Amino acid sequence: MSGLRVAVGKGLRAVLGLVLLVLAYVGFFALSASMARYPVVLPKDDAPRWARGAFHVHTTRSDGRGTPEAVAAAAKAAGLDFVVLTDHNDFALRAPAYVQGVLLVPGVEISTSDGHLVAFGMSRPLEGMRAWMPPGDAVRAVAAAGGTAVLAHPVQMRNPWKDEASAKAVPGFELYSADTFFRHAVSNPVSRLAPAVGASLTNPMHGVMLLVVPEPEPTARFLALSSERPRVAFCAHDAHGLPPYRAVFESLAMYLPPEQVPFPLPPDAKEAAEQVSRALGGGQSLCAFRALGEPGGFALEGLDGVRREAHVGDTLKVRLPGHPDAESVQVRVWGSARLGADGRSVELTEPGVAQVEVWVRAPGRFFGTEWRPWLVPSPVRVLPPGPGI
Repeated sequence: MSGLRVAVGKGLRAVLGLVLLVLAYVGFFALSASMARYPVVLPKDDAPRWARGAFHVHTTRSDGRGTPEAVAAAAKAAGLDFVVLTDHNDFALRAPAYVQGVLLVPGVEISTSDGHLVAFGMSRPLEGMRAWMPPGDAVRAVAAAGGTAVLAHPVQMRNPWKDEASAKAVPGFELYSADTFFRHAVSNPVSRLAPAVGASLTNPMHGVMLLVVPEPEPTARFLALSSERPRVAFCAHDAHGLPPYRAVFESLAMYLPPEQVPFPLPPDAKEAAEQVSRALGGGQSLCAFRALGEPGGFALEGLDGVRREAHVGDTLKVRLPGHPDAESVQVRVWGSARLGADGRSVELTEPGVAQVEVWVRAPGRFFGTEWRPWLVPSPVRVLPPGPGI
């Protein structure tokens, strides 16, 4: 009996020691998060205000934790102007509405037999819709309803898009997904999840930003699809309420340039939703991890801005917003282009597609910094050399 008591005592001490170790580990990240400073890039006082909002958000109409009213309240607190609601298989054609001053734009996430498809901007009801329908049927139904289709988390391990033929017909692609970042962190509890949880105790926005660790597979898949037809890059919140809506909304947003959608949005909800949907679906929108800085003043100069096309031999110029520190900002380029010696020009080298992003040294898991994406526009189609080249 005494041996049993000794064994039990040792077991309890071991469990207590493990609990204390976990608390100390999480507490370390809570302490470092309290010292993290955002934004990294300070805005210019005269920079124009871009309309900003959340894309791909779930409510209690499906598997989200908040009602549409609660989501609107979180968006308002985070300084957003619109939210695109995309509850699972919510096929009813709902009317856009302002709730607490935030425009709620109706959309849907369709569960097909080969992956999930986000759709928005429908001017007519979706016909013949049902859960787990063939992907090609879903893509055609969205197009017939006048909407824009987007491949949701297309390379996520849990719910990837598996049908190649229909993928080629979808104009939108979720290049970065907050939900995918979260799921990847869950599969890496020590190196990713625990630091984010600890940081969230003192700085919820920093906790979300610690989840942002991009991987090469989405970009490779995106460039492969974009080489066949123009694509639109989306940063998806895919928000369900965990992490909290407000923390996710404060960390990233889809921005609409003032020349496309004037700020403030029109007071008529239907007109405003049409402008937002048109800008999002047309490729003029910009994803920004807004915790790092506002995008007002950003431009990719030297291309046809509407068609997002340029020619081999052209040089694009990245105009950065705010007051960036040259040592803390990088322009990164993938595809049919290379970065110029000045670090701000992009030389188009061959027909195809080029992806240009701006990355920033952001507060890291410890007391240092880590590179993270900041500004993510849609890709540029690179055409053969123009006349005279």
